[in-house]
Amino acid sequence: MAMATCFGTAVVHNKRGLRPNYLCSKRFCLDGTPPAYHWDKGYGTGINSWLIQLEGGGWCNNVSSCLVRKNTHLGSSKRMVKQIPFSGILNNKHFYNWNRIKVRYCDGSSFTGDVAAVNPVANLHFRGARVWLAVMEDLLSKGMRNAENAILSGCSAGGLASILHCDSFRALLPMGTKVKCISDAGYFINTRDVSGGHYIQTFFDQLVATHGSAKNLLPSCTSRMKPGLCFFPQYIAQQIRTPLFIINAAYDSWQIRNILAPGIADPHGHWESCKLDIKNCLPSQIKVMQDFRLQFLVALLRLGKSASRGMFIDSCFAHCQTEMQELWFMQDSPLLNKTKIGKAVGDWFYDRNPFQKIDCAYPCNPTCHNRVYDDPHAPHS
Repeated sequence: MAMATCFGTAVVHNKRGLRPNYLCSKRFCLDGTPPAYHWDKGYGTGINSWLIQLEGGGWCNNVSSCLVRKNTHLGSSKRMVKQIPFSGILNNKHFYNWNRIKVRYCDGSSFTGDVAAVNPVANLHFRGARVWLAVMEDLLSKGMRNAENAILSGCSAGGLASILHCDSFRALLPMGTKVKCISDAGYFINTRDVSGGHYIQTFFDQLVATHGSAKNLLPSCTSRMKPGLCFFPQYIAQQIRTPLFIINAAYDSWQIRNILAPGIADPHGHWESCKLDIKNCLPSQIKVMQDFRLQFLVALLRLGKSASRGMFIDSCFAHCQTEMQELWFMQDSPLLNKTKIGKAVGDWFYDRNPFQKIDCAYPCNPTCHNRVYDDPHAPHS
């Protein structure tokens, strides 16, 4: 059994999971602790192939919310579990012998923040972009600079990060490397909530200002619109030059719960039961969600056509479908065009078969694993 040490000795499999590497000379988590990642070393034909999975976990948009976050595993490496299992895309027949890395998320800005000064009152470190660079530099020194194949992927806030950092990831690697990016549940859209307000737009504006993220967003976007809007994929993804595969539920459960019907827009709780289980939704609420799906598709189709892009847009009430084995590639995993997510991604990466499919409207897909929440006030995923 390998114990975790600073400056990253190799992390190996054991019966309970993978222990983390800590970059102990770096102090970039919200509370000033070092960033961390888990690494399962490649072997055989996969020794020069790398799969990077960026952890998700929402964001903090101001000092108050970041203070709360810094006392959790999403703000401090001291509070992270020491071992995690690799499942879904990280436990896949297509990439089984690759170097597989799970980068832990402890900055609350999708790895974009960069404020030089530490907040003197709250002792908060807004330095997510430095976490990204520190981990990438460490992996390059451990052999990623010789990569023949490389994938940057992520779920939720990590899925957004995989879009935001896609081209910069490509730029780190040799010219001949086959590089592609995967965004799972990271295509957050700019739309009004059920009260007619702009909750998510305001939230992202505050996030970008708090973390000093503007300098790390695409200049081609920030030069023509306010930086907070450049956190939305619909305004930047068309400019990504590296091949990108977008996996998203058209009724993404996180977006329904936190963008369409956040608590602040539903003070009387009319949406609480619906947000727990889509089967509880009233016909009028289903209609609102159908309209949300159409807005999502309009935002998605702003990407334009590209033969190198992949797309798996199902009609499930779900969020993050690449991290769980039962959703990724098992006998009863969700299907689109009779194809599971794992197969669609594998065929796309290896150029065996392009995949760009959008599902019919809910409730047309009987293979969906629609998410059921136990607690209306459960933490954001």
